[in-house]
Order: sequence, then structure tokens, then C-alpha cells
Amino acid sequence: MGLTSHKVLALVVLAAVLVMAATVWVWPRLAGGNWRAVLGRIGTLLGTQLVVICALGLVANNYFAFYSSWDDLLGTGDQGAVTVHTKTAGKDPAGGRRIRVMPVQDLGRAAVQGGGAIGRDPKQAGEIQLVRIAGPATGLSTDAYVYLPPQYFQPQYANRQFPAAVVMTGFPGDAKNLVTRLNYPGAALQLLQDGKMQPTVLILMRPSPAMPADSECEDIPGGTQADSYFTKDVPQVIEASYRVSADPHAWGVVGNSTGGYCALKLAMRHPDVYPNAVSISGYYKAAEDETTGDLFKGSRQRRDEADLMWRLKNLPQPAISVMLSGSEEGDGDYKKETDAFEAAIQKPMNVSTATVPTGGHNFQTWTRLLPPSLEWLSQHLTVPAAPAVPTGA
Repeated sequence: MGLTSHKVLALVVLAAVLVMAATVWVWPRLAGGNWRAVLGRIGTLLGTQLVVICALGLVANNYFAFYSSWDDLLGTGDQGAVTVHTKTAGKDPAGGRRIRVMPVQDLGRAAVQGGGAIGRDPKQAGEIQLVRIAGPATGLSTDAYVYLPPQYFQPQYANRQFPAAVVMTGFPGDAKNLVTRLNYPGAALQLLQDGKMQPTVLILMRPSPAMPADSECEDIPGGTQADSYFTKDVPQVIEASYRVSADPHAWGVVGNSTGGYCALKLAMRHPDVYPNAVSISGYYKAAEDETTGDLFKGSRQRRDEADLMWRLKNLPQPAISVMLSGSEEGDGDYKKETDAFEAAIQKPMNVSTATVPTGGHNFQTWTRLLPPSLEWLSQHLTVPAAPAVPTGA
């Protein structure tokens, strides 16, 4: 029986009830002070707690779809290959140069792990910088990790402008998870060494600049202006701090879970800022719960516009390229909702998909989907060629 089987859940819940009943029945017999009675009481308490915890864990896993199978939970078995599919081809949107503002605040450095990185030489492995991005337009501020590829430090690229991608974790995840758990820098470095990705600056962030609230990347009336922070402040501050291109075609956004929803929404709303987006196990409608509060202040229009399926059906589709990455089975309603979303996309919007056969809503699944997602994104980021210098100038 599978991990998410209702039979498994029913058996474990039944076992928990029986063990609790047995503990109540046998407890008077263990009231003595001898060592057998003491060990008996310890054993019954541990056994009861273990079965109850297992039951609660299964209930939570079935609801949130963290793990789809025993192999997914234990990290064993043949998990299958990632399948990438492209559906349509659309035109890239036009865009202009953004205004440059004050640079990031430098908070420290970290070495890159993975990708065959040896030592701490940035020219070989690149560098991870911990920074604070303060937004001049919104007044919001949050910490982020910036990965600079090895070419950024090599003399022959001294005058090169690089493409850039904003990477968002899920909520309430820490941006550090994008370095320690998913290891975007190491994955990018490996793809770069394999010739599957161009040198790209990665900006690794949380999807909410107003923790502990979940802003769902919305401009909340009278509240957090998260949409403006990610589409105005972040690109402007990064361009003021690093040698990245200001051309929108050189920019993309990618995220998992809440970050995936944000990536799609920001691209659909602002194709002149992020014409390329990757959603990894993302959803398609803004969450509304105790962590978000009242995002829309009673406005039906704002709620509809935050529903990405509603946008596809009721607003002109933008000329953007998106990738939808996730599992075919094991992540709740992801497959059903993604199929419907993909089917609703029309030109000039361009959609590709990357899938694994099974996988829950967890880091293990996202790690498997990360390389093809980054490779796809890299193929869609273009930096305009520098103008030629006239002879004799």
C-alpha cells in the first residue's frame, strides 16, 4: 500500500486508537515500583506517542502532499527522468531600460558548494554574496543571496553584462534554503560547466518582503507593496550593484511553491520586467489564510486579477515564455490544475513543461526539477550585443 493510501491512513489511525485504549487498560497493572513496572510504563508511553505521531504525520502529508510515496519519503527507488515539453512559440515583448538607484548592502560572502567546485577561488566557482536589498520605491527591505558566476570575475568578461534571474523560495521558507537545500548556485555551476547554461547572476530571495506576513506578491491597498518591490525595486537595485543587463529580455524569475505562483504572476502582470518565468510546483490562485490576512480589502476585481486562470480567460495574454515544472503524481491537485492552465494558454504566450513521474511537495522533488528548469530559463535569457566601436575611435 502506498504512503498516501487511505487504507494506510485508516490502519495507522486504528492502531493509534487501539494502542491508546490498551494503554488505559494496562496502566493500573503497571502501578508497581519494581523495574518491570517502570519499564512497562515507559514502553507504553513511547509506543502510544509513536503511533499517534505517525497518524498525525500521515494526515498532514495527505493534506499538504509533502511526499507522494515511500521512495519519495526515504529517498530510494527509481524516481524516473524529467520530461520537458514545449507547446507554443510566442514573440518576445519589447521593453526599456530601468532607472539605476543605490546599490545593495553587502553583508558577507559564502563559498559555492557542488559543480566540481574546488577551493574558494571565485574565478573557478563563482561567489555567493549575502546582501540586503532596500527598495527606494516601496521602502521595503529584505535580505537575499546573490550568486555571481565564475565568468563575472574573469578578466576576459570584465566588460560583459550578464543576464539575471530572481529566484524565490516557498512561504515561509528562508532564502538560505535556496543555497543549502536546493543549492541553486551549485546547480547553476554544474550546468555552466556542462555547457547547458550561460553565465547568469541569480538573486535568491523569499517571496514576501514583509515577514511574517505572506504577501503573495501583491500590492495590498494600504499595506505591503510586494508586487512593486519585486518589479521595481529589486531589478533597479541589482542593476545598480552588478554588471547585469538592464534589457528585460535578459531577466527572468523562478520559484517553487509560493515562489512559483509569484513567478508566474509577476511575469503575466509585468512582461516588460520579467518576460521569462519558471514555476516549480507552483499554484495558480492567491492563498488567503491567517498568514496572508486580507490581501484584497474586499475588492472582487483584485481577487480575480490574482487568479492566474482568470487572467488567462479574461485578459489579453502577454507575450511571455513560461515553464511549468512539477510531478505527474503525488503533489495534490497540481497535475490537474496545471493541465487546465496549460490548455488555456494561447499565443503570444509560450509555455513549456518539465515533469517527473512522481514526487511530493518537497525539496527532493524540486531538486530533481531544478536542472531542466534552469537550463530552459537560460535558453530564454538574451543579452543584447554591445554596440561595435568604430575603427579609429
